[in-house]
Amino acid sequence: MSANTLGIIIRFAVCFLLGSIPFAVLAMKGSGIDIRNVGSGNPGFNNVLRVNKWRAVLTLIGDLGKGYFAVWLASHGAHGVALGWLFGFGAIMGHCFSPFLKFNGGKGIATSAGVMLQLYPLWAAVGLAFFVVLRLTGSRLKWPEAGAMASMGTWVVFTILMLAFVSPHAAMYAALMTLFLGWRHKKNFQTLLSHRAA
Repeated sequence: MSANTLGIIIRFAVCFLLGSIPFAVLAMKGSGIDIRNVGSGNPGFNNVLRVNKWRAVLTLIGDLGKGYFAVWLASHGAHGVALGWLFGFGAIMGHCFSPFLKFNGGKGIATSAGVMLQLYPLWAAVGLAFFVVLRLTGSRLKWPEAGAMASMGTWVVFTILMLAFVSPHAAMYAALMTLFLGWRHKKNFQTLLSHRAA
């Protein structure tokens, strides 16, 4: 194994460990509530939002920040868009399969947003603005699974932005991320389909 390959593996592992910090659980410390036992049971921003808005803000800052910081830290001295995406996937995988939560975790949306803010700040800002509009619209119109719809809708739009304004390679990585995050939201989609069928 070359020193370069070993360095990439170590950086990926660091990103995974940073991503695995369970900010949703930490934000609920002192409240007497284990976020894994309420609502959807998901240790992420949307579930904390059901319980306490201020703690949800702390969760969002933590989950965004760890994605951003992990890629920023790991990318120093590393070259190429592919490595940035690889390290980003590492942070998101850590969030979704945290060893601190017995390899369970959140769905990865906020952490993925932090990763994209580091890799593509302009287009990530556009995507976040789109998310806010869609999320508020969904809440106002009482859409079922409004959070999941806003999250996945934003990633579809972000993938299109990558294809239109960045590169086919970036769009391919974004599409892979969209598929992974969609898989993480499969229960939300099942609930949505059940609601429509009812």
